[in-house]
Amino acid sequence: MSKVEFFRHNISEADIRRAAGVLRSVFLTTGAEVASFEESLRKYLGVEHVVGLTSCTAALHLGLQAWGIGEGDEVITPAMSFCATSNAILHAGAVPVFVDSEEATGNIDAALIEDRITRRTKAILPVHLYGHLCDMRALRRLADRRKLVLIEDAAHCLEGRRDGVRVGQLGDAACFSFYATKSITSGEGGAISVHDGRRADLLRHLRLHGIDKGAADRYTKRYRHWDMPVLGWKYNMDNIQAALLVGQMAGVDAGASRRRAIAEEYEKGFAGVPGIAMTRTAPRTEHGRHLFTIRVRASRRDRVLTVLQEEGIGVAVNYRPIHLLSYYRKKFGFKPGAFPVAERIGAETISLPLYPKLKDAEVGTVIRTVRRVVERHG
Repeated sequence: MSKVEFFRHNISEADIRRAAGVLRSVFLTTGAEVASFEESLRKYLGVEHVVGLTSCTAALHLGLQAWGIGEGDEVITPAMSFCATSNAILHAGAVPVFVDSEEATGNIDAALIEDRITRRTKAILPVHLYGHLCDMRALRRLADRRKLVLIEDAAHCLEGRRDGVRVGQLGDAACFSFYATKSITSGEGGAISVHDGRRADLLRHLRLHGIDKGAADRYTKRYRHWDMPVLGWKYNMDNIQAALLVGQMAGVDAGASRRRAIAEEYEKGFAGVPGIAMTRTAPRTEHGRHLFTIRVRASRRDRVLTVLQEEGIGVAVNYRPIHLLSYYRKKFGFKPGAFPVAERIGAETISLPLYPKLKDAEVGTVIRTVRRVVERHG
């Protein structure tokens, strides 16, 4: 059987030529290409400001910093996510306060958040898991009522919509990833969107050590002295990354449409199959379909993973719950049973190939192979 890779990127020859043009130029770091990409993403999202960064982790960290969240503060976030979500809270000096998941979607259970709020809570950091937008209207109401900052981890959800709301529209900030397996990619990369111009300016300082003039300001015109009014980090997107990304923006919706079509085939192919469960999509939701996951019996999940790989199907696990990772167990004393829904998802989940270049024949191969392997081993 031919290999069905877990992921193939969409970088085109035109994207490569654009990046090569930057490499043949004088200016490689943050400059005109980054500004062009930021504007393209800003228009797509329908937000006021976008700041290009090196990763979504950097975006989450700087978003917290820009709202003054730090030592002694608490940030509410889901136990079911990639560890970068809560790591960024720790990087800011704050404490992650985990909340369990919705069984249907895997997203943070908004009904459980209020009981986790204390006088030290400063923000809610929801994750749009797998590309399924959280209930942002409910989260915005709660954040406003409790005077909390709302920062979206939208690493999976560039294209998502729910209840007439797009990602980034109701959050104070939204954070994006352009990692190798994302719908648009520069290998590594990220961005943050905000509505507040003052904070956008602050974020541009924070992404480059805290200095008030980037290299494009200092070297492409008459030299101007710079100052460092705040302490920042080295998180600025460069022109090479932006050159790879900017052309991909034109294909975002077409790529999402293809992934949704594949997800529909998976859902039909796995419907009613004993031993296979799937997440559900909430009403009035246009799923971003970053990942397609199935759930199988926890005691057999790893065996199913192994056999699928032996059969030539690329698979992954997204994710093990954060609170049971070694660092978090040691630092905070978490034990199994703390967040049972997230733990079940983490023990049962398998992520399947899902990307626009996946051919119809490969989709069929994945469906037939998964059904056969689960029937025998699941």
